[in-house]
Amino acid sequence: MKEPIFTGAAVAIITPMNEDGSVNYDEFARFVDFQIENGTDAIVVCGTTGESSTLKVVEHKECIKWCINYVNGRIPVIAGTGSNNTECAIELSKEACEDGADAILLVTPYYNKTSQRGLITHYTAIHDATDKSIILYNVPSRTGLNIAPETAYELSKLPRINGIKEASGNLEQVEKIKELCGDELNIWSGNDDQIYDIMERGGQGVISVLSNIAPKVAHDIAAKYLDRDKDESKSLMDKYMKLAKAMFVDVNPIPVKEAVSLIGFNAGPCRLPLVEMDEKNKKYVEETLREYSLI
Repeated sequence: MKEPIFTGAAVAIITPMNEDGSVNYDEFARFVDFQIENGTDAIVVCGTTGESSTLKVVEHKECIKWCINYVNGRIPVIAGTGSNNTECAIELSKEACEDGADAILLVTPYYNKTSQRGLITHYTAIHDATDKSIILYNVPSRTGLNIAPETAYELSKLPRINGIKEASGNLEQVEKIKELCGDELNIWSGNDDQIYDIMERGGQGVISVLSNIAPKVAHDIAAKYLDRDKDESKSLMDKYMKLAKAMFVDVNPIPVKEAVSLIGFNAGPCRLPLVEMDEKNKKYVEETLREYSLI
């Protein structure tokens, strides 16, 4: 049995930016404190929501190291170090491990994609080059590549492949992964609207975009389930479904950075090619936040 790196809700944290596009570390610190004070169980830094794809390599490494040092062991820090270039992923991953990350999150290779056999070879190479736990990240809507359950099973045999962030949206696939891997591969929801559904299928919680604006809510949905209060978990999931979905009215992380700014933090702009939402979607996000008394 592999002990999960965390249970509950990890925030897929935004990267606050200054107006010139540089990383705003002062605001980042304030936002990390807000997350920890409101029950977030772990922080995933430099994931998709953290705009890792438009961070320069040096910035990517700096963000991870800064976050690890600032959190200072208060909760686990999981570093997003995936790439479609295996050599680059190894470089990022090794440095994150040396800097003290509790685990690394590895998205599947995107654009060039690969075969299932290539996935096994890719992840095995990173596993063998590092010494920390690994979470696979399956998000085929963004990468064009799905981790098949049988591939997840083969990877689960590696001792430091700890789990998978499942954002395929396919609950039958989640069931199959659980059936094949049992306790040798922990499962976390990668979709906020499926926290309850994936936990019903053996999940340990969520790696969450919603946590950026409602950390206690995401934590409580998962924690209530883990505490065997499934009715309350489902009730919270239903209550906050509209808010969770509102964070995806445009490409992530555009809506959530807008929302984080509206609740009182200086999230700053997204980096190109991501641009601001149109006025209709901005209005919808603001109205939804008001409906949930977040502003």
